[in-house]
Parts: sequence; C-alpha cells; structure tokens
Amino acid sequence: MNDANPPSPATVDRPALRRVAGSVLVGTTIEWYDFQIYGASAALVFAPLFFSGADPALATILSFATFAVGFLARPLGGVVMGHFGDRIGRKKVLVLALLLMGAATFLVGVLPTSSQIGVWAPILLVVLRLIQGFGVGGEWGGAVLTAVEYAPKNRRGFYGSMPQVGVPAGLLLATAVMFGTKALTGDQFLVWGWRIPFLLSIALVAVGLYIRTALEETPAFARVKQQNTAVKIPMVDAFKNYPRQIILAAGSMISTGAYFYILNTYSLTYADQFDLLSGNLMLGAVMVSALVAVIFIPIFGQLSEKFGRRRILMVGITGMGLWVFVAFAAIDTGNFWITTGALAVGAFMLSISYGPQATFIAELFDARVRYSAASIAFQIGVLLGGAIAPMVAAMLVRATGGSFAVAVYIAALSVISLISVYFVRDTDLDEGSRDMYIDDNGAYLPPVDQRSTVVN
Repeated sequence: MNDANPPSPATVDRPALRRVAGSVLVGTTIEWYDFQIYGASAALVFAPLFFSGADPALATILSFATFAVGFLARPLGGVVMGHFGDRIGRKKVLVLALLLMGAATFLVGVLPTSSQIGVWAPILLVVLRLIQGFGVGGEWGGAVLTAVEYAPKNRRGFYGSMPQVGVPAGLLLATAVMFGTKALTGDQFLVWGWRIPFLLSIALVAVGLYIRTALEETPAFARVKQQNTAVKIPMVDAFKNYPRQIILAAGSMISTGAYFYILNTYSLTYADQFDLLSGNLMLGAVMVSALVAVIFIPIFGQLSEKFGRRRILMVGITGMGLWVFVAFAAIDTGNFWITTGALAVGAFMLSISYGPQATFIAELFDARVRYSAASIAFQIGVLLGGAIAPMVAAMLVRATGGSFAVAVYIAALSVISLISVYFVRDTDLDEGSRDMYIDDNGAYLPPVDQRSTVVN
C-alpha cells in the first residue's frame, strides 16, 4: 500500500473487501477455536485431570478458575498490543496474536497431568492460559479495526460483525472437534483423546498465518501515518480524552460475555452435575446454538445501519436478560430437544446485540487511539462479565442447589449493560467515527480535532 495516498473505503473494490472480511473471519475463528476448546475442556476434563485430589465440586470451581485466569490477561494483551497496533499498524499485531494463541494452545495439548507432575500441572496450565488470554486480548481489536476501517460507511455494521461471527464459529468448530473426540470408547478420551483438539490448533494457525500475512494496513491507519498524527502513548491519550466512552463501552459488554459463557460453557457442567443430559447431548445442543449465531450475527450487524446500533443493542441485551430464565428452565427438563431449542433461541438473542457491538465500540474512538481504546473497553467488559461467570454460576448452584440464582445474576448484569448503552450519546459515535467518513468523491473528510499530543 502506498501510504502517501491511502485508499478510501469507497475506492476499495468488492473483491478486496471480501478478502478482508474472509481473512478477519478465518483468523478470528481460529483464535476463538483455541480459546473455546479450553472452555469446553475446563467443563469436561480439567477437574479430574489437573485437580484430582480435590472434592469434585471444588475441583469444578478450580477448573473454571483457570478458565477465568485467561480473562485476567486479556486487558493486558489489549493494552500492550493496542499500543503497538496504534503505533506500528494493525497487521503486525494480528499476526503476533495468532502466533501466541496457537503456541499456547498446542502446549496445553502436550501438558502432563497432576498425576504425572503433581502441582506443576495446574501451575503450567495457568501460565499457558495467561498466554492464551494475552493473545486474545490483542486479537479482537485488530480484527475489528481491519474490518471496520476498510468498510464503506453504510456497510461498517456488516463488516464489523465478521470478527463477532468468529466467536460462535470458533465455538462451533471447537465443539465439533470435542464432540468427535468424546466418541472415543472407555477411558481413551480422558487418557489422551482430550489432547487432540489442542494439538490440531497448530495446523489451523498455519492456515491463519498464511491468510493474515497477505493483508495490508487499513486506510484509516495509513492516513494516520501519512499525516504524522500518531500519539506517543495511545492508551494514556485514550483515557485522557475518552474516559466516559471506555467505561460505557466496557459496561455494554458485561452481560454479553457472561450470557455467552454461562450458556455455552457452564451449562455443560450443570447438565452433567444434575444428570440432566450427557456431555455429548449438551455439546450437540451448543453446536446448534453456535450455528444459529453464525447465521444471525451478520444480519443484525447490517440491520444496525438502518435502525441504529444503540437501539439494536438494547433490544438484544433485554432479550438475553429475560431469555436466560427460559434457557435454564429448559435445561432443567432434561429433554434434549427442548434444551436445544432454548439454546438456539438464546443464540438468536445474543446475535441481536453482538452483531453490531464491535462496530458500536470502534466508532466511539478516533483512529489514533482506536486499537488501544476499543481493546481495553472490550476486554474489561468481558473480564467483568464472562471471565468469572462460570465460576460464579458454579458457586451459586452449589449454594442454592438450583439454576434460578444464576439466571438472576445474568439478568442483573443485563441491567448494567442496558444502562451503559443508554448513556452513550449519538455525538460520541459521530465524533469517534468521523475519520472513517468519506465524501461523495471518495475522499476523506478532515480528521477529528487534534486534541492529542502527537509525535513530533
């Protein structure tokens, strides 16, 4: 790309846009396959393999605690990779994020268990989970910005939904592989079969790297370089100029993260704990729900162009807060078809808000700090919501003996997210996304006001 004359989204041809969308979708799917395969394993096998000496209920909580640890590293990954994404470019950081995720996931697949190396097994598991979280923390922001900053104004909702599609697509792929390996007979799955999904990651990463190295920098970032308006420390600048937007964007993610991981990760343990459905049946139900989300996320991403992102988000968040009661009631029946239907509708509710959410967050910040600000807002929201949700759910069920308290917990988080989205002003979106606007001739409009201290 010629940085002296960066193309505008209006002048990027459709094949190029499709390549960008495809690369973002495939890369994000692989990243989230790695992350989700850990979640499924935490629900199904990590408790007996890495915490074999603990009480079964406590072992489950400890297993989900290692799951939560990955989320602690995600904000750090967002800060560090966001800094370099705003300073040296989106593409290089995306490649690094994929390498970190792939290496950590593969190493989990060869990790000895606690019966082999004792306490070192859970310690090493936590270290690898931290590396996973660090990689994912830098992945989301770069993928979203690559899609959104290339897209024409009236298609940003659709292209910005592609990284979001990668989450259920990764879940679908991870669940399908886990489902296949669980078909192993006897103790084969617990002895060695659970390792297969982790080892397969290395092949997927190779594909992802091939695709991502072909990407060029986004027009918006090329324009920042051309005008020499990059800031010295993007994260500091982001908190200085956009503190309210960061807090509200993080709040908008809290319920979505918790809802997603409760229904797609904790539900596996819950159904098994109360002998409601076997692990294979629950994995089948989760696969169906993931497919529903893959279909509807881009639809609602595009619909946000017509009806507004704030409005679509608030409808989806309300739907999740109410439907979670129905979803757990369905799981409690122990009926596979009722549970599958409830999780499928639950995925539809998730899709309403999740489709436009990435674009909604990206549009709050200008290009000079967008990677840093969007990443930290998203990762803090997921940390406060999704990270601890399975562990909190396990503790609530242990204390109450049922799922109703878990549903109330998700509903309460939905109220927080609704309030956060409500207080985002339309002017916030206009100001942050102004550098992505173009005029009728395909030329960039003037940049946002130069409030930041730029590099001289």
